[in-house]
Amino acid sequence: MERDAFLPAIPPRPRDAHKGDFGRVLILAGSRGMTGAACLATEAALRSGVGLATLAVPDVILPVVSAHLLCSTFLPLPATLEGCLAAAAFEPFLAEAGRVQAVAIGPGLSRHPDTSELVRRLVPRISSPLVLDADALNAFAGRAEGLCGRNTPLLLTPHPGEMSRVTGRATREIQDDRENCAVNFAREHSCLLVLKGHHTLVTDGQKLFVNSTGNPGMATGGSGDVLTGILAGLLAQGFAAYDAAKIGVFVHGLAGDLAAADLGEISLTAEDILAKLPASFLHYQKAYPRGGSPRDRGS
Repeated sequence: MERDAFLPAIPPRPRDAHKGDFGRVLILAGSRGMTGAACLATEAALRSGVGLATLAVPDVILPVVSAHLLCSTFLPLPATLEGCLAAAAFEPFLAEAGRVQAVAIGPGLSRHPDTSELVRRLVPRISSPLVLDADALNAFAGRAEGLCGRNTPLLLTPHPGEMSRVTGRATREIQDDRENCAVNFAREHSCLLVLKGHHTLVTDGQKLFVNSTGNPGMATGGSGDVLTGILAGLLAQGFAAYDAAKIGVFVHGLAGDLAAADLGEISLTAEDILAKLPASFLHYQKAYPRGGSPRDRGS
């Protein structure tokens, strides 16, 4: 295993750029009672610099999410009686996924059996780079073999509890051996793994990046949804999956640190992290115009 501390540069934008130059992302998220996760992920993708973001949701929650998001488009999909995604969402979502540069699935989806089955059917069929988080990961609890076999990047973002459900290992066991657990899983499943927590890990099974930003105030509902949106937005812009993951976790943690500096850790919310993303990206571009190591700059 190679330890990696290098952060890649985010290049400046051409003066004649248009929104099509920065990719389009499609996010499958939300259910009745969990609309906030979908909104946070979509807004974070936009704040990460993606040109266009489309949020796919159960049609029954479209009025709620569309009232909160002014800069995205929407794909309403068939819903179950409980307000979750139904099996009939498969074909329309897959068709839309073929038109974008990156896809994210998971925030606020619920663990409804129809929705989980939908996710398991979609994952091997989506050809774009793909981020799985939250309930998309829970859909593979005890079924990790279903994550194998893709020809395009698959980026998983579990917290230790989700990692436990996917692997069948106890959360304490994972936390006691985070690095080896993450590296071995990524290698065995040919994916890129972001194991969240104190010193979030990024690994492709060969290299390991240990993030240096973030604070305990970020242990709050919605923080992971913001990270999902950032990662998907970077992938849609054409960053390699490993580079997107390193940039994403660093910028996400730095936004949390900037928010904590203003507000303290106790009162920090995911919206505060989202609000600091512009300053975080600005800091990143200034600090690493040609890439570099956080240790070299004391970040």
